[in-house]
Amino acid sequence: MRAAGESLKSRQYIIGIMVARRAWHLAAACTLLLGTGCSGGGLARQYEYEEEVYLKLNGAAIVVVNASLPALAALRGLPLDASPTARVDRERVRQLFTSPAARVTRVSRPWRRAGRRFVQVRLETDDIRSLSEAPVFSWSRYRLDARDQLLIYTQRMGAAAGARPPGVNWVGSEIVAVRLHIPSRVEYHNAPSGSVERGNILSWEQPLGDRLAGKPVEIEVRMQRQSILTRTLTVFGIAVAAAMLLLAAIVWWVRRKGSRLQASA
Repeated sequence: MRAAGESLKSRQYIIGIMVARRAWHLAAACTLLLGTGCSGGGLARQYEYEEEVYLKLNGAAIVVVNASLPALAALRGLPLDASPTARVDRERVRQLFTSPAARVTRVSRPWRRAGRRFVQVRLETDDIRSLSEAPVFSWSRYRLDARDQLLIYTQRMGAAAGARPPGVNWVGSEIVAVRLHIPSRVEYHNAPSGSVERGNILSWEQPLGDRLAGKPVEIEVRMQRQSILTRTLTVFGIAVAAAMLLLAAIVWWVRRKGSRLQASA
């Protein structure tokens, strides 16, 4: 019995070692995969320039740009030092984005990814149609037109303004994206995905190489003229009113029933 017990313990010990080795190899493989993705050559998608437009029905908008300094230099021709070791002058970035058409509300602290420095700029504009007058956004033509019961938003992104800075480690899989946050129900759009993402978001993406070559991006969205919030509050108000009417009807019926029972008694 003692020998059998020791043999069982030995087998359990060997099995434990084998499981531990498999877990270690799996962890090493996952670490390698994640490291490869983060370096830009794996599964991780590298967004080099993102323009997010939070549109309002009156034409005002909040625009958030997330971009690498090399992309801002190459795509918009901004006089920024794109070398990975140079210091980021946030006040200089603010000045370059400021214009009569848009006011800068925030410039983030820079961060580094894939050996390149990135920055986020947040702007506000009273009229999205005037944003083309800002030098940074002059490559696009923004329109918001009313037609019948719909609002039609269009944006055409044209040629890039600058040239590729020297020494940038782009590999060709980087992406330029425009994301539009719609304030009302979408009736039509030409987003390549064919679907509206969570929170009424539509996305258009283009390889960085095509953007550098000036291949245009055509955006069109047709939306209702009533905001989602207004529609939601209206539906909620109707539901509350209906519930109150139902409750009043029930109270009235109960009181009438009670009066009849008292009269019959």
